[in-house]
Amino acid sequence: MATTAGQGWAQLRQQARSLETQTEASLQTYAQFSSQAAIPPKPTEEEKNAEVKVQELLDKREAVIAQLGRLLDSEATLTSSALKQNNLALLRDKLSDHRRDLSRLRATLKEARDRANLLGSVRDDISAYRAANPAAAEAEYMLGERARLDRSHDVADSVLSQAYEVQNSFALQRETLASINRRITLAASQVPGINTLIGRISAKKRRDGIIMGSFIAVCFLVFWFFS
Repeated sequence: MATTAGQGWAQLRQQARSLETQTEASLQTYAQFSSQAAIPPKPTEEEKNAEVKVQELLDKREAVIAQLGRLLDSEATLTSSALKQNNLALLRDKLSDHRRDLSRLRATLKEARDRANLLGSVRDDISAYRAANPAAAEAEYMLGERARLDRSHDVADSVLSQAYEVQNSFALQRETLASINRRITLAASQVPGINTLIGRISAKKRRDGIIMGSFIAVCFLVFWFFS
């Protein structure tokens, strides 16, 4: 009798796990309808079928879990009842999670559909108002064009302002460099012998340049002569 009961428990638990897996796949399918870029004003047949399938799977799981509970109550004296109690609790918790997921997806779809319907109603009202008042529609269009032109002017003014700031910054830098150059020249003229030293350094650089140029010319002539 215990063996038969154990087999019945194993079969029912396997069935519950299979239904649990099917529920997760069906919830993923149903969730895709809430992530659409444009949700239709009314549920489509595919959406209705997906919701019904999830609900049916949840109901089947609840019935199987109830059978497991009754079977476990009849096996209260078995040594493995604690493990089975834990398994049953996990199945019930997962069922509750999936019921909450379904409720959340339903609420998300309803909210998105209500928002889309509201926006559509507002657009329809605006279109009807424009059709009934062509002068007001034209005035609204002109105001929109005026606003776009004002924004373009603001952008152009901002770019010109930045250009002027850059130009002023360059002018200030030139004045600073010129002032530094004047100060260096004035300091050099006031130090005895500084001009002579600068001249000697410049002459040495010119001499080194001449020597280096002559050496390169000689090397080029030797290479050209012996090649």
